Amino acid sequence: MLSALDRSRSVAPPGFSRWLIPPAALAVHLSIGQVYATSVYKNSFISHFDSSATSVGVIFSIAIVMLGLSAAVGGTWVERNGPRKAMFVSACFWAAGFLVAALGISTKQLWLVYLGYGVLGGIGLGIGYISPVSTLIKWFPDRPGLATGLAIMGFGGGALIASPLSRQLLSAYDSGYDPNVATSVASGGALVALFLTLGIGYFVLMMFGVLNIRVPADGWVPEGFDPATIKAKPLVTTASVSAANAIRTPQFWLLWVVLFCNVTAGIGILEQASPMIQDFFRDGTGGKSAVAVGAAAGFVGLLSLFNMAGRFAWSSTSDIIGRKRIYMVYLGVGMILYALLASVGHSAVALFVLLAGVILSFYGGGFATIPAYLRDMFGTFQVGAIHGRLLTAWSAAGVAGPLIVNGFLDSQGKPGTLTASAYQPALFTMVGVLAVGFVANLLVKPVAERFHEAKPAEQKEAVA
Repeated sequence: MLSALDRSRSVAPPGFSRWLIPPAALAVHLSIGQVYATSVYKNSFISHFDSSATSVGVIFSIAIVMLGLSAAVGGTWVERNGPRKAMFVSACFWAAGFLVAALGISTKQLWLVYLGYGVLGGIGLGIGYISPVSTLIKWFPDRPGLATGLAIMGFGGGALIASPLSRQLLSAYDSGYDPNVATSVASGGALVALFLTLGIGYFVLMMFGVLNIRVPADGWVPEGFDPATIKAKPLVTTASVSAANAIRTPQFWLLWVVLFCNVTAGIGILEQASPMIQDFFRDGTGGKSAVAVGAAAGFVGLLSLFNMAGRFAWSSTSDIIGRKRIYMVYLGVGMILYALLASVGHSAVALFVLLAGVILSFYGGGFATIPAYLRDMFGTFQVGAIHGRLLTAWSAAGVAGPLIVNGFLDSQGKPGTLTASAYQPALFTMVGVLAVGFVANLLVKPVAERFHEAKPAEQKEAVA
């Protein structure tokens, strides 16, 4: 049975439609995108474990750090063994994370939740995030931005499914839990049942992706596509660079800085979104906000839509205008939007929502475009492994973004009393962060020939 997971057993037959690949990738990314919905049961965890918000928040941080580390360490293994085996391993780790976390909940051992959802689940996140990406790029050499946008859009939209689903499941498992009340907490039994349900359900959904994923046969190209046409595009190579060589190039580290800066800026808003919109429209004395708790929750959902739509729309646009130019938009226009948010964002709720929404669309677009950028710079040979190494920038940004925002806010006053002016130091700092990324993107040039793989035969041997 395990031999069915081998790369050789997943080569697509003649006439196979490449449009069957995005749904298989989406099955994985929609599942692991649940990590963005952990805030749904955060208060219930705090109550159940009689712990602090910081201790519970560590669960999410561990998962994101493990995502980057496992993607970096396992990237070459993913390329060597193919997407089917990698997606199966991801499904096993992701489901096991829920099951071990359920054991931790039932025994009130928070460290087991760290180990389960944080460590094991985080490994599943990292392997699952990168496993379909290089396959999609190979299926869509004519539209790599569109292809990766289709899959990574699912990761951004996973919370849109998981958030309401988790609330309804908790309500079904605990009659005392009200999904419409922000302060309502679920019982330990309901949390255990939720994690068991999600673990099993996501495993089944991810197995749909495992069974349907295919890799193109050697030499396959889309009908009507001439690979020679990519030679006419700037910053798009027809050569191949190995993952080991890629990290020796300045281009890799420049793109690492680009991704780090883009994610740091976006995640700073994402992590603080609900209290932020309430604080921006609180009266000058730090009193009652003009934005209700329910409206703030709706704002978070709207940001998820911008995040998801940006992953598809902006990455698809990059196929037309190029990766370097689209990152000039993400970072350059992003600087302007952050400055506007800090200076005039408090003047109208609609303006605040629009500015924050476009910023989050750039955040999502940056994630979806980076695999295609890597493909342009380093070729398709080991793009999945290179992508995995680059995702350590996400891990670093996941720590840096919230630290910058929360550090400034802690110095401005207590939560619930802050106003728009308290956010200005953090937002203007993000303008500086984006400026660093903008300069790094400008410095990106084609990879020197000395880093290219010498012979195609060596590439096939390395993959085998």
